[in-house]
Amino acid sequence: MGVMVPCERILEKAKESRADLIGLSGLITPSLDEMTHVAREMERLGFTLPLLIGGATTSRAHTAIKIAPHYSQPVVHVLDASRAVPVTTNLLSEESRAAFVAQHTADYEQLRRTHSQPKHKLIPIDAARERRTPIEWRAEDVSLPEFTGVRVLDDFPLATLREYIDWTPFFHTWELKGVYPRILENETYGEQARTLFAEANTLLDDIVAKKLLRARGVYAFFPASAAGDDVEVYADEARASAAARFHFLRQQTAKDGDPLRSLGDFVAPARTGLRDHIGAFAVTTGVGLKELCDGFRARHDDYNAIMSEAIADRLAEAFAECLHERVRREWGYGRNENLSKADMIREQYRGIRPAAGYPACPDHTEKGTLWRLLDVEKNAGMILTESFAMWPGSSVSGLYFAHPESRYFTIGKIGRDQVVDYAGRKGMTLGEAERWLAPNLGYEPAN
Repeated sequence: MGVMVPCERILEKAKESRADLIGLSGLITPSLDEMTHVAREMERLGFTLPLLIGGATTSRAHTAIKIAPHYSQPVVHVLDASRAVPVTTNLLSEESRAAFVAQHTADYEQLRRTHSQPKHKLIPIDAARERRTPIEWRAEDVSLPEFTGVRVLDDFPLATLREYIDWTPFFHTWELKGVYPRILENETYGEQARTLFAEANTLLDDIVAKKLLRARGVYAFFPASAAGDDVEVYADEARASAAARFHFLRQQTAKDGDPLRSLGDFVAPARTGLRDHIGAFAVTTGVGLKELCDGFRARHDDYNAIMSEAIADRLAEAFAECLHERVRREWGYGRNENLSKADMIREQYRGIRPAAGYPACPDHTEKGTLWRLLDVEKNAGMILTESFAMWPGSSVSGLYFAHPESRYFTIGKIGRDQVVDYAGRKGMTLGEAERWLAPNLGYEPAN
């Protein structure tokens, strides 16, 4: 039925079409709450259909703990599309359904028991802040960018982006597990991988030559300084007034001697006297993708429609990688890089580009600040949905951190004390913050 379809419409359609089961797919965190709402509504309305759960943000454990208890019929997590066939076959078979459901119910009950056992100890947020990333702030580690402010990249050459593609995830889209280019010589499915790769490049040749997709982007450098766990962004180099503030979380899971990190650790505090900066970007290669896919589907060519989407996704990631290379040069610290494309794919460079909704910054609502600062909708034609998903889907956005000690990490579970503090900094209610941070909560919310 497409994306962002409300619960009521899904259930109406299921009744109208006399569906055998309902499948829900979630790409970003708010989808998880919506799935729970659908399960509750199915129970309230007396549905007896099995409910399948899948998508990037979902997991077997989350399904068992957060969704299944709200619906008395089978609720089954499906890892990927290839698993849907055996699951649906078992659920719809008179011979195998009872045994499948009994085993499934027992497995999920065990997951819930495991979840209820004591977790990793969480450090109080004040104590966690005392264990922040130990950085000795030195002027030589704080590079000055060539410019500050926003720059727009319109109709960026697809031929250039092609050279930055990481093909490994492309094969994963087609359920072929392996690393490019070794996957092309795989004994089991090397031939299939080579055929797929050749057909993808033939289509990509056509996309580049005929400009069937368009790459648009916007990026910027802003004067900035750390303010606790947050980063304050200034309107100009005078630093007299703040234009925005990015809010970050801090790790609270106890580790043997390791720092408890926050992205705010990687920007110099104002008290150091260092004039630090933060970068921001949003890029898309999805302009024209809908028309391209609609054309293929009108000719009953679903294969090339799916192939186009997979290629657009790879080009978007390539755009992010290509732009990060430019940013490192313009920020100064990357001018002497001598990295191969393979080195860049392995991120063998200084600096990071974390994105809202990912492990180091799990709150999707931070994209709103990014969109306002960069005026993304005007400058790149990208929009945010109400649930902070990016549209077109083949898009990437995030922040740039330049300090040599900056690195990727996972926030993990956090305590109520930090969520209360974070909600106050963001101007949210506690309930709103808990909704957006649901996968990271190390406690059960009050409601």
